Order: sequence, then structure tokens, then C-alpha cells
Amino acid sequence: MARRLLIVLVNTDPRNPEELGAPFYHAAVAATMDIEVDVICAATAGKLMRKGVAEAIRIKQGHDKTIYDWIKDAHTGGARFWACPANLDLFDMTEQDLIPECKGLMGAAAMLEHIMSDECRVLTY
Repeated sequence: MARRLLIVLVNTDPRNPEELGAPFYHAAVAATMDIEVDVICAATAGKLMRKGVAEAIRIKQGHDKTIYDWIKDAHTGGARFWACPANLDLFDMTEQDLIPECKGLMGAAAMLEHIMSDECRVLTY
């Protein structure tokens, strides 16, 4: 059985908060199951790796838990978060703009290498 999970957020839009719960919840659950979890935030979802963005988003209006809280939960369980290098230019960011839970940058070649690995399963959102 594969013990590695790659979660790719590429079609998830931070302007639609109801789309954001599942990927971070799945990352947290998988991490607590001793599955190696990497979460890549690309395209518009890449904005979630910028400091201050996820803290301002709640899945459900009136609830205290922010998307950043969901990210921290998954990270505490062992999930690693990655930003897409192209997002830095696209959204006028530097690596210093990234949240502390973001391990760094993962480009297309590294992501595709993981996707093609027999030891890895992939979820996309």
C-alpha cells in the first residue's frame, strides 16, 4: 500500500471558502494515519500560502476556525505544504511572504515526479 499522499490544490479558489475544508481536512487525517502528506498550492490556491490570506477566510460564516487553523492542524499532524514557484511572480510574492507552515517551493517537474511514482497517491482539488 502506498504510504505517500500528494494533495494538489489547483482548481480550488480561495474566493469560494466552502471548497477549502476538504483538502486540508484530508491532509490532517492522512497525516495522523502516518501517511507522508505533501500539499501543493498552485494557481489561485497559491494565494493561501501568503501570510494573512488564509487567516482571513472561514469556511462557514460565523465560525471561529479559519482556513489557516485548518492548515496548522494538518501541519501539526505532519503534512508539508509547498508553494508553486510560478505563484511568486504571478502574485508578486517572495518566499518571505509565505506562511511559516510552507516548507518552500515545489515546481512542476518535482510535482510530476511525485505523481508518477508508484509509491504515491494523488488527490486534486
